[in-house]
Amino acid sequence: MKNFNIQEFVFKFLRFGVAGFIGMVIDFSITYFFKEVLKAHKYLSNAMGFTISATANYFINRVWTFHSNDPGVLIQYSKFIVVALIGLGINTTVLYYVHHNRKQNFYVAKLMATGITVFWNFTGNLLFTFS
Repeated sequence: MKNFNIQEFVFKFLRFGVAGFIGMVIDFSITYFFKEVLKAHKYLSNAMGFTISATANYFINRVWTFHSNDPGVLIQYSKFIVVALIGLGINTTVLYYVHHNRKQNFYVAKLMATGITVFWNFTGNLLFTFS
């Protein structure tokens, strides 16, 4: 078993956060484009933004956050997408609850949902995708 290094863990989480911020910009941009420009349903728009940003995040996290050299890119990407899809379920559930039950603005609710989902995504990718 690999020794736990708190400094490495913190830097990895911070890099994951930066990658996540880039993904969030992609996510919100795609969501806005589908919802406001194409007039797609808000939850379909949310899923599109989340999925496209998840793909971009895979490559950023593979190279920069987790420094993966695993030759099984398709298997690793599939694991990443499984974690992201579970994250999408968490994200959509929180988004729905905060937007509909708490009557928050859609984009404020989306930001809150993203903040909660980041902890699942980091843990899932650390322990499952890039282990």
